[in-house]
Amino acid sequence: MEVKLRSVITSTLILVGILLTVKLLKWAWLRPRKLEKLLREQGLNGNPYKLLIGDMKQLITVMKTEQPKAVKLSDPIPPHILPFYTQIIHKYGARSFTWFGAAPRINISDPELMKEILTKPSVFQKPRPDPIGETIVGGLLFLEDAQWAMHRKIINAAFHIDKLKKMIPAMYICCSEMIEKWGALVCRNGKQAEIDVWPYLEDLSGDVISRTAFGCSDHEQGRRIFELQKEQVKLVLQLLQFSFVPGWRHFPTKSNRRMRAVTREIESVVKGIITQRERATERGESIHDDLLGILMESNVKEIQRGKKMGMSINDVIEECKLFYFAGSETTSNLLVWTLVMLSKHQHWQDRAREEVLHVLGNNPPTFDALNQLKTVTMIFQEVLRMYPPAPLIIRAPTKTVKLGSMIVPVGAELTLLIGLMHHDPEIWGDDVNEFKPERFGQGISSAAKINFAFLPFSSGPRVCIGQNFAMMEAKMALAVMLQSFRFELSSSYKHAPFPIMTLQPQYGAPLILHKL
Repeated sequence: MEVKLRSVITSTLILVGILLTVKLLKWAWLRPRKLEKLLREQGLNGNPYKLLIGDMKQLITVMKTEQPKAVKLSDPIPPHILPFYTQIIHKYGARSFTWFGAAPRINISDPELMKEILTKPSVFQKPRPDPIGETIVGGLLFLEDAQWAMHRKIINAAFHIDKLKKMIPAMYICCSEMIEKWGALVCRNGKQAEIDVWPYLEDLSGDVISRTAFGCSDHEQGRRIFELQKEQVKLVLQLLQFSFVPGWRHFPTKSNRRMRAVTREIESVVKGIITQRERATERGESIHDDLLGILMESNVKEIQRGKKMGMSINDVIEECKLFYFAGSETTSNLLVWTLVMLSKHQHWQDRAREEVLHVLGNNPPTFDALNQLKTVTMIFQEVLRMYPPAPLIIRAPTKTVKLGSMIVPVGAELTLLIGLMHHDPEIWGDDVNEFKPERFGQGISSAAKINFAFLPFSSGPRVCIGQNFAMMEAKMALAVMLQSFRFELSSSYKHAPFPIMTLQPQYGAPLILHKL
């Protein structure tokens, strides 16, 4: 009996091993080769598939080589911020693909194709899993279908225009504190000082999201979340080289262990704040009028409708992580590239300051006043064109689907190269590499030769929910800067934009600030 049982167990283990081997063979070799054949038959070209790694080794090498380089302000940006993709397209043409591990990714830079992809979120979704992205942000960004719709409905309340208006005072406090620090540095050196504004802008956006998301009482805990997420971003490049390997997050590497520790601490801090809010609500205390308070109130109302639908505490934690990352990264990136461009193009700085002083004088900005800053808006739009926060996004079809003249099979993915489209001379003209805010003088729809060519916040039903928040904060910050200082590029400035999650200056942004 015992011998027979042992034989059955052995046979079962062998069968399981065979099944796993067949499944692995199909995933790692048979399916990629089949997908490659389908793509090449349609006239798409790319590197031959390499077992398991695809193009990842080449991608990482190119990124590490290009990241430390500085370029001229007048140089085309795509070869630097999207070096691997520009090399592939130069070699194989616009109808090309790359390999992310065992998955082919078709390069998309055509506005019409992007429009079709982004306006059909039920057909083109984010590929799962995206372990790096979900580790850092999670929440609405990675949800799909009914769950996404429910979360979006609840979160919309936090970004309603009337709620955003109430956040103006908190934003102004944060901006004023930064201006005071700059003023003290300038006074210490006379009437001007060289300051690397990048860390100050990062801190500013962290302060703003801390105050607006968690209010004054939990501000310091919010700052801790911001610092931890900054550390996570720095770990991304180290982890990217393993992200295509199944189960890579469970490998006991130093980077993986640190990422898990940071993630646990972030979740612990957020959960602590949420628990305190829930207990306060149970005691009958008033609900905080910040992003978290509004989110929790909206969630309770959704649950009380009797549908038993709503977000769990873990869902709320994930959404708070997304608030933090998107709310801080997007605005600090927009502001730093705006200051760099205005330092280089002094006449646009003068025009923006004239507008700010005409509309505001030396008074604190109000919501209505910020909406009157048309020149500032044009400047921001041109900066977002030239330096989009996320130069590419990834989508994957849920079924085999026709896209333009292509048939995209399940298993293939799509790389939407927003950074390339924003710098396409056929769309924007021969002056595409020049900083020309006047191209947005008649609005976004008239700025380019083709519609749907300006996508700094994505588009379609899944357009960034926080774009109005980011633009309002950026207008507030730039207005108070222009009221107080004139700035120019330092001779030590090195232009090195590079995407690590978002498009960041690799060597900071040292500027010469002159007190007005």
